[in-house]
Amino acid sequence: MAKKVVVPESLSEDGKKYLTDRGIELVEVPTTSGENILKYGQDADGIILFVDSIGEDVVAQMPNLKIIARHGVGYDNVDLDASAKHGVWVTITPHANAATVAETTIAEIFDLSKNLTNISNAMRRGDSGYEMKHRGFDLSGKTLGIMGYGRIGHWVAKKASALDMNILIYNRTPKESAYGKFVDFDTVIKEADVLTLHLASTPETKHIIGKQQLAAMKASSVIVNLGRGSLIDEAALIEALRNRTIAGAALDVFEKEPLPKESPLFTLDNVLLTPHIGSNTVESFSRMATDAASEVVRVLDGEKPQWPVNEVK
Repeated sequence: MAKKVVVPESLSEDGKKYLTDRGIELVEVPTTSGENILKYGQDADGIILFVDSIGEDVVAQMPNLKIIARHGVGYDNVDLDASAKHGVWVTITPHANAATVAETTIAEIFDLSKNLTNISNAMRRGDSGYEMKHRGFDLSGKTLGIMGYGRIGHWVAKKASALDMNILIYNRTPKESAYGKFVDFDTVIKEADVLTLHLASTPETKHIIGKQQLAAMKASSVIVNLGRGSLIDEAALIEALRNRTIAGAALDVFEKEPLPKESPLFTLDNVLLTPHIGSNTVESFSRMATDAASEVVRVLDGEKPQWPVNEVK
């Protein structure tokens, strides 16, 4: 009997082909919500998961399940312990999207520094004087603070090094870098003109940027978050943006996703909002889909996965 794997309908065709070429039956669902998984694929052997959450309430009802392959690098949406308890591997795709997310980070920094989206919207409204009242700022000579120096942080530093910026890096474990100087947490907060966050979501990093840290930043500074929404105390950030404690923000991730329509962030003119699209390119999605599919095949063939984030005993 063919193995069965639940995948999102929007999974890259390269990932689907990788599975079907190896005789695996696909169960395509609009979203990989727990409800959809149990409704259409309760007997599945594997799941390729986007951003939906999966807990023990789902895993415990899937007797054949052997792997949940995350399409990306974050895994805070999966209960690792419950998965391991039920003999289910959880994997990520660590090499597939780092350079792409770094490109998007640089793009959002450019947008903030030159006020591109706001000026474009003003032009569409016919407000021809907007740009003269809302000038941007040069990046050359400014200080870029990078918080978190994993794969994405490294790529951001590498790409930003071409912009003639002074690069400061905070990482819980200092590493070597050809692109910037490692400093302590307080220093990167106080000295950054642009602060970009690339930390994992853990209990230790929850609200690592709060009211105190925002108050310590330069009034002219901006903050960029393409990491995880939990890194910033959203209420404190909204207050800081309203009061111009900092000059602006670019946010691709939020404490609750999708961002609720009633969020005050939608009313602020000094914040760039994007809906978790840091890795949203054809090439990146192809790599993530193929890497996730390869982990599924590896586990269903009885092998240990290459990029696990839990341990099945």
